[in-house]
Amino acid sequence: MKSLMKTTKFAQWLAVPVVVAIAAIPGLAQPIAVNPNSQPIQLTGTSGGTQRDAGCAGYIAATPNHVVQITADTDLRFVLQSQGQPALLIRGASGQDFCVPADAYSAGKVEIPGRWRKGLYSVFVGDRANGKHPYTLSIAQ
Repeated sequence: MKSLMKTTKFAQWLAVPVVVAIAAIPGLAQPIAVNPNSQPIQLTGTSGGTQRDAGCAGYIAATPNHVVQITADTDLRFVLQSQGQPALLIRGASGQDFCVPADAYSAGKVEIPGRWRKGLYSVFVGDRANGKHPYTLSIAQ
């Protein structure tokens, strides 16, 4: 019994630093809640990162730039505006990726409209030329 109590106390002390460490990782902050009645949301950050995405996003950060919790099935439009060669990668909890790069005619603007299912989505703002540029991401109905 004493051994179990010592193990439990050790596990409690170990759990606190692990929780603090997870909370301190960029990109794993509190998810941004979006529901059918949400006002438009505007987010900012820096595009690009050190990891090469095998799909269309180019270079992305090791953790998502933003985490979005969609609380109910709804129609949404994600709009990214940035310099360089931006790409917007949205990864659903089921592993499905939605990725759109800017083209020569979009002037750094990327849009992903659609019907989004309830769930948690990881949003990466990549740069196909391995650049780092400020961006604005809008999420609206």
